[in-house]
Amino acid sequence: MRRALTPLLALLFALARLHGQDGEGLPAGFKYSATRSADGFDMPVGKPDAVGYYRSRGLIVGRHMGDDWNGSGGGNTDLGAPVYSTAHGLVVYARDARMGWGKTVIIRHAYWSNGRWNYVDSFYTHLHQIFVREGQQARRGQLVGSIGTNRGMYVAHLHFEIRKNLRIGLNQGSYRRDLSNYYKPYEFILGRRKLSGGNRRVRVPVNTFRLQARVVDTIGGGSPTRPERPSSLQRSSDFRVNRYSDPLR
Repeated sequence: MRRALTPLLALLFALARLHGQDGEGLPAGFKYSATRSADGFDMPVGKPDAVGYYRSRGLIVGRHMGDDWNGSGGGNTDLGAPVYSTAHGLVVYARDARMGWGKTVIIRHAYWSNGRWNYVDSFYTHLHQIFVREGQQARRGQLVGSIGTNRGMYVAHLHFEIRKNLRIGLNQGSYRRDLSNYYKPYEFILGRRKLSGGNRRVRVPVNTFRLQARVVDTIGGGSPTRPERPSSLQRSSDFRVNRYSDPLR
């Protein structure tokens, strides 16, 4: 009887480990909040495959730790265009960070890979509008913001990062700008379009970095159907910063 039960117990234990969070990889000393695990990752613009967009700049170690997405029309043609959550997760930052960032959203994701839960932050910045609030659950493909210029500092585009290190937040200068702390976003997403272990209730740490700047007002209760496309920021030249002098080919 005992021999018969042993394989059954092993199977039940394995299933429990797969369907529930085992806690492996969770940093100690943090508070936690529940969210839905990612069942895959999509592009943050032109969902799900970035149709109508191109990467004007990719990750450059030590200098530029993410991808810049620009509408295929170039210039400010994508101003006010929608930005989407790349995967299920929890909004841990939704504020106007000012500085070179502007309005920024950070979403924390948990996904099952290599027999354990893994965690990353997706980082969306230079937004014109924010449509989510901190503590809100975000669904894959959900509208979280709109493409902006950070008050005319840049040509309209989305700067997008995928971070391994959950402590970075807005404090990028305090951590090494290399692949020990960041993924190459485009390659990360392409390798994880569909994932097992998705749509499960899991815990993620939520107080891993210090919140900065004031919370900005969200529009339409977080679920507008048509993002604003303001005319006041429509410019075609004379920008103080042009990040598109070295586009990827």
